Amino acid sequence: MSTTLAPAAPTAFGTDVLRHLDAQIASARRLLDAVLRQGAAIRNRDVDGVLARLGEMQAEMERRSSLERDRVRILTQAGGGLGIPPHTVTLDALAQLLNPNEALAAKGRSAELKGLLAEVQREHIVNRALMRQELSFLSHLTRQLGVDGEDVGYRPPSEPGATMRATLDPSAQPVRMRRALDLEA
Repeated sequence: MSTTLAPAAPTAFGTDVLRHLDAQIASARRLLDAVLRQGAAIRNRDVDGVLARLGEMQAEMERRSSLERDRVRILTQAGGGLGIPPHTVTLDALAQLLNPNEALAAKGRSAELKGLLAEVQREHIVNRALMRQELSFLSHLTRQLGVDGEDVGYRPPSEPGATMRATLDPSAQPVRMRRALDLEA
């Protein structure tokens, strides 16, 4: 004769922990989506898209600050129940305060959250590298055009010599304009 154990009733604390983990996962998914779309915008050299995604990421990070306050509250509550300082509460320790089903669900959600956050970090690193690459390319182009700094003013090509002169230093030597593309036949 086999006996089946009835599932343990959810606890209020367990429900709170799982709800918090679900909110963290939803936030991480939104952040990942914004980071992935920012990467696409960088690759497409869509400046407005890059900036829009940056705004989305900043807004999500602000929302995550409220999730962090909630996490601290949960850890404080768990620490009180376990008799340990909140900063030492681990997932395994927290699971002691949950019924077995809640503990299993919390561990699964925690693993999913860690995976999402690792993917966000990887994609963010890729995006930063892509942006550095684009900025290096632009820097190379400006050097090829003879523009060496931000304090350089433009002189129209119709003027004799077509030079660029430093606007802050009247004694600066003229720099010959180089044409990147000569479209005149």
